[in-house]
Amino acid sequence: MPTDEEVVQTAAEAAEGVVFDRYKQSAVRDVDITVTFEEGVLEVDVYLNAPDDEKAERVADEAARAAQAAVDDLFADETDGAAATSEQ
Repeated sequence: MPTDEEVVQTAAEAAEGVVFDRYKQSAVRDVDITVTFEEGVLEVDVYLNAPDDEKAERVADEAARAAQAAVDDLFADETDGAAATSEQ
């Protein structure tokens, strides 16, 4: 089972990756990615100040979804690894 720190790190890296995949770093005026994982509940907030507010809002939403997906994958990998170990 991943640690809380691993979950937060994975989510933050995934969200940041989406933001900087869509925008050059120099185009981003401000970005704030806040991730918490407490009692099994993941919360991801992405604030993005970049040109074209409508696009920035979509990218922030994509980043938050990517963070969730990355954490889902992290837990799936852990579950798959545990199942493989117990089958041996």
